[in-house]
Amino acid sequence: GSSGINAEYGGTNARLDVGATGVWSPNVKSLCDIRVFNSLAPSNASLSVEDALRKHEQEKIRAYGERVLQVEKCAFSPLIFSTNGVMGPSAERFYAQVARLISLKTKQSYSDSIRYIRQRLSFSLLKTIIVSRRGFRGTKVTRVTEETDYNLLYITRVKTYD
Repeated sequence: GSSGINAEYGGTNARLDVGATGVWSPNVKSLCDIRVFNSLAPSNASLSVEDALRKHEQEKIRAYGERVLQVEKCAFSPLIFSTNGVMGPSAERFYAQVARLISLKTKQSYSDSIRYIRQRLSFSLLKTIIVSRRGFRGTKVTRVTEETDYNLLYITRVKTYD
């Protein structure tokens, strides 16, 4: 398994963003690496949105693809999104597959499942953009570790209104 992040892409300790089992086939783990890019940035301005999506997807595949397949023995899906909400080809396939699985499990229609996923994705992308523009202003997140006293963790999160 992987146990850390390397400054260099694809190093033996590189960690990907999301892992899920059973997306592409039962009992097979899928690893995903996510990138959100600004299609209006100078580095992307000369490319169409589709070309920029393909460029970023290929970068992720070059960086992680072989290692994930050979070392981790997992499927790899680069999930690339533009800040205006356009998904890359692999992200489209991944989300379509997840929606299909959700619709089978919940007995809802595929269209309801994909609409729900896209709606959640839109809000996540919006939050990412807002945080990247103005910075995070929320409360500090408490990391849970093996040494964490769960009773103390619960007590520190209780709000009092005096």
